[in-house]
Amino acid sequence: MSREDKEEQEDELLALTSIYSEDEFKRSETAPGGEICVCLDLPPNFNVAIKSDSASNEYIGSFEGIVSFLPPIILNFELPPGYPSTKPPAFTLSCKWLSPSQLTHLCHRLDELWEKYTGGVVLFAWMQFLKEQTLEYLKINSPYEIQVCGFAGIKNNSEIADTFSATGPAQAEIRDDRAIQDMESVSALIECILDFNEAQQKKCFDSKSYMCNICFSEKLGSECTNFKDCQHVYCNECLKDYYTVQIQDGQVKALNCPEQKCPSVASPAQVKVLVGEELFSRYDRLLLQSSLDLMADVLYCPRPSCQTPVMLEPGGKMGICSSCKYAFCTNCKQVYHAVSYCNITSEKLLLVRDEYVEADEAGKRLLERRYGKDLIIKAIEMKSSEWLQMNTKLCPSCKANVQKVDGCNRMCCARCKENFCWLCFSVLSKEDPYKHYSDTSLSCYDQLHHAGQGPMENR
Repeated sequence: MSREDKEEQEDELLALTSIYSEDEFKRSETAPGGEICVCLDLPPNFNVAIKSDSASNEYIGSFEGIVSFLPPIILNFELPPGYPSTKPPAFTLSCKWLSPSQLTHLCHRLDELWEKYTGGVVLFAWMQFLKEQTLEYLKINSPYEIQVCGFAGIKNNSEIADTFSATGPAQAEIRDDRAIQDMESVSALIECILDFNEAQQKKCFDSKSYMCNICFSEKLGSECTNFKDCQHVYCNECLKDYYTVQIQDGQVKALNCPEQKCPSVASPAQVKVLVGEELFSRYDRLLLQSSLDLMADVLYCPRPSCQTPVMLEPGGKMGICSSCKYAFCTNCKQVYHAVSYCNITSEKLLLVRDEYVEADEAGKRLLERRYGKDLIIKAIEMKSSEWLQMNTKLCPSCKANVQKVDGCNRMCCARCKENFCWLCFSVLSKEDPYKHYSDTSLSCYDQLHHAGQGPMENR
């Protein structure tokens, strides 16, 4: 190798190293060469579809959706002793979502660029072409369909598809050995596209700054959480404090976006990152428990040492714990007694009621699992039905007893979160619950803070 070629090779490799990040260019440590990864700049709302060939058993799966990024085109190259004076770089071009035919045309275009730059360095020109002109050169537009036909590769549905794609034995085009379609299966391709798109979106998010509307500080995206449904962004520190309080209070279904009236909720993965393993375990357990509590066909094993959830047969009166094999009556939670009546005396109900009233929140949940919520309610109502009639009203949505201690006549049910009017029991608008009291046609007009004449006064 001439001294001039060696110097030019070294200068070019040093220039590429200084211009591009390690994700874009990796220099080989063993030979004059390296690997160039070119991530294309896709137009906004770029739609990609993958449809497998049903006749092939090797490829199974389909996908259609909007992506912001596609896996890169990878150019592996080695600089021969005669480069750049007389010989071009030796290279291979690979990509997961471009067909061998499309990659072949790109290889030929790189050869043409070398002819144009003969005697000079060409790697930077190759990178610019691949990044800025690939979509236009291959006439790739949205929607872009990637169709898999057996082992023949991929074709797109643009006007150049018949020329650039493999369509079977009738295809007479000679493939370039340097063009490599790096794809194992449709399912692997779909997973790769989704993972790469998500990773690149996270990388872009992490590098930008965002204003947190809780602490009003500007922080990098790497220190923030993005709610995907609503795209609201808050810093991790504020969200951690907010969610920690919610989980400690047992409000595991209230881990929503802090933005006012926003219905988006944090995913379990986001919660785990924010609050850590220990608190997430409590969140996970309470979330499962609250879900099971809402299922009419699930009870907990009455044995205090077990408490395993038990699935009930429709209409059945016997539950059998899958863990400890205890068979129990679903009404009284005692040993199953077949057709005999439940042996729960009035004295027993009163004892249960007193124990429940004096217990803390954890103790109350334990008693509810042990005896069942129906029996607990029955025990409480024996002592307090008259008090309930005098001091509470029923939520118009879920019929839960609601007590008004003080405040205005706009009520929010603690069970179902429905807003309703304490005076007329009308369900209020979620967007503007106070509009009800400014409607001159209603009897509740201008009565937002009026004490009312219902079965109870403000306490």
